[in-house]
Amino acid sequence: MIYFDNAATTFPKPPAVTEEMVRCMREYGGNAGRSGHVLAVRAAEAIYDCRAELAAFFGITKPENVVFTANTTGALNLVIGGLARYGDHFLISDMEHNSVARPMAALREKGVITVGTFHAMAPEQEILRGIEKQITPYTKAVVAIHASNVCPAVLPIREIGALCRKHGILYVVDAAQSAGIYDIDVTRDHISALCVPGHKGLYGPQGSGAVIFADDFPFSMLAPTVFGGNGVRSEESDMGREPPESYEAGTLATPGIAGLCRGVRFLSSLGTEAVRQKERELYRHVREELCNMPDVRVFMPWAEEGSLILFTGKEKSGSAIAASLADRGICTRAGLHCAPSAHRVLGTGGDAVRVSFSVFNTLAETDRFLSALRAVLKE
Repeated sequence: MIYFDNAATTFPKPPAVTEEMVRCMREYGGNAGRSGHVLAVRAAEAIYDCRAELAAFFGITKPENVVFTANTTGALNLVIGGLARYGDHFLISDMEHNSVARPMAALREKGVITVGTFHAMAPEQEILRGIEKQITPYTKAVVAIHASNVCPAVLPIREIGALCRKHGILYVVDAAQSAGIYDIDVTRDHISALCVPGHKGLYGPQGSGAVIFADDFPFSMLAPTVFGGNGVRSEESDMGREPPESYEAGTLATPGIAGLCRGVRFLSSLGTEAVRQKERELYRHVREELCNMPDVRVFMPWAEEGSLILFTGKEKSGSAIAASLADRGICTRAGLHCAPSAHRVLGTGGDAVRVSFSVFNTLAETDRFLSALRAVLKE
């Protein structure tokens, strides 16, 4: 089998990830923060270790500002729902995944907020102007992707962050497709809240994710969105607004967090530059070959860097191509990729094939994929 669906979740994981998850369940599977016995304490230590790894990896000094979630979607909902107040104005790009678009739409339909949109497929200065001209006295935050989940588009997060800081608004980054691949520093890039998946570029297990809040994040502005036990101040009815416990109701997924910690350490040992170089090599090889196929249309064929490629067949639908590739043991993804607005901007027609790479893929696998695709297109 060839796995080219890493934008959905990376596979395989580093061996240390699964080994640590099993060790957790066998040796220290207590409930962190709920008891003082040795298993609960060891679980709490493992969770803190992961907070510290993520804090260091993404450039903050406060491990307590790392709040664990089940995925990026949960992270974005925590931040968007926690920040939104009646009358607030938010800005998003026109390339957003449904994990941003849907909570924004739900709040807008209830009359809670208004939402403006800027064009993400423009040159850097046009993107910045498109944001700045829409900032109003009621603008609470810019909430936007770093890298698209359907094409090689990448937004200039450092420059957007500086613009938001200049205007005194928050900057929330959806790093679902960039965390672990691109160099992201929350402090340097003026990011208020970085929402990351554990199970993609960080090589952790499914069911893991986090928000990395800036050291100076104003938690007084962030209301909890999930309520329940968190092991502290149990006599009070209010969750409080102190990270991380105020935003982590219920039992945490300790085995997944322990595995994520190993995934981050694996990445730290490689460095994001090495990961990006490997994925760039695979991307450029496949892009060049696809662009030479007369029956294929590649979206953003000019992009020199990326970790995923989107294409359609001129005679076959994306779903038909992906199904035929799956029959040959090649995993890709077709359809809208939960990002219909991005497909509208790109003009895909709503059904395209996404090929996405990880550090474990090889050039030999890309050649097998290309050979299989040529056969599929001839059918």
